[in-house]
Amino acid sequence: QVQPVESGGGLVQPGGSLRLSCTVSGVDFDYYTIAWFRQAPGKKRGGVACMSASDGWTSYADSVKGRFTISRDNAKKTVYLQMNSLRPGDAATYYCAAAQHPELLSLHSVDFHTWGQGTQLTVAS
Repeated sequence: QVQPVESGGGLVQPGGSLRLSCTVSGVDFDYYTIAWFRQAPGKKRGGVACMSASDGWTSYADSVKGRFTISRDNAKKTVYLQMNSLRPGDAATYYCAAAQHPELLSLHSVDFHTWGQGTQLTVAS
């Protein structure tokens, strides 16, 4: 059974950095495209970053370009989201999502069939 598990959330001051991790167990990880989404209270869930499994292409939401970096370690079955220059507007619950489509590159939630439980990011001084 595919089960993404997020970790690494917490409280960070504006301008700070944090790295989220998403470990996906029970699958042949090399064939799964992984993306990060986020949802703040009262807002819709939106795509943050995605990395395709087949070639490592990446896609980012405009709001995080140049600040966030997605990467993956297939040996550890883990995808990371490095977040720098954090802003109060980045505060949200961050979700990891998986799709058994190695060439997929998408920030649309409908393209992903398996979701983690989320990890909370708070940005405040």
